[in-house]
Amino acid sequence: MAHSLIRNSIKSLNPKLLSTLSAHRIARHFGSVAAADEEQSSSFTFSSEGDSVHLRAPAARRKQSSSVTMPMSFMTGSIVGKRFYKEVKTREADDGNGWTVMLDYRTLKTPAKRPLKLPTLALAKAIAAEWEYQQIDGIRPFTMPLMRLACTALERVPVTRPKILEQLMKKFNQDLVFCRAPDDNDLTSGVHDRQVEKIDPLLGWLESEFGVKPVVYSSFYGGKQDDGLVIAVENLLKKTDDCELAAIDAIAASAHSLTIAIAVVQGKLQIEEAIELIRLEEDLQVDKWGLVEGGHDIDVADLRVQISSPVVFLGLSRNL
Repeated sequence: MAHSLIRNSIKSLNPKLLSTLSAHRIARHFGSVAAADEEQSSSFTFSSEGDSVHLRAPAARRKQSSSVTMPMSFMTGSIVGKRFYKEVKTREADDGNGWTVMLDYRTLKTPAKRPLKLPTLALAKAIAAEWEYQQIDGIRPFTMPLMRLACTALERVPVTRPKILEQLMKKFNQDLVFCRAPDDNDLTSGVHDRQVEKIDPLLGWLESEFGVKPVVYSSFYGGKQDDGLVIAVENLLKKTDDCELAAIDAIAASAHSLTIAIAVVQGKLQIEEAIELIRLEEDLQVDKWGLVEGGHDIDVADLRVQISSPVVFLGLSRNL
């Protein structure tokens, strides 16, 4: 993908957003608690019978092989016990290929019990900052979007790539940007006009990029895109690396649009432009009826994190 364009997307972020990137993540999207890890080299046990993390004396505190394995439920868990470490730092991987995060003297591991080996020092430091941010009263996985994306790119994407591609393409015909409000009544004509103004340029880019004009429709159930466009988009996804596919998948899930996800990753859309398209209809309602505090404003903050995190993750994974 175009690295310079990704760099421009990252530079466009509000510095205050970056400094509080994890803080806006909304807990309601997550459910279960962490499961137990019985690996002898680990000094920590995650209990599945509560929300606490139990500290266990290590067999050999001096051993560098001691580690902390994040259970699979960390990817979707709620608060997991209390903070059980004092210092967070990064170091080069044992094989010299990549970087790892250390919690005190223990190497952080993925849910599959492999060291969290990151491609760049920049990404390792960013994930270390997420761990450093955690408060004494509890570890909050939902405030670690970069950690979650790293685990996805390292473990889920390589194993389930065909399934991810299948799911992305399955929803492509119902893409948000293809659905057009009717223009024949007063209730929807304003939405239709705004869609023409804001979304048509993106559809024009999609046509120029893949050589096939997309079909717009007014049904909530979606329509059928030209096979040539479907094949072209699928071929693009097949050429992505694991970090790119993880980023596209995450953005598409939040945007309800594979088109927007691809445009963001390729640099066609900046983050705020993407958010404007995603929220186009809702923002029109807010303009008309007013903003609900504690509702619309939190939704916007949450969406900004969900779209920004994959862009930042992808940029940091390339040292951009």
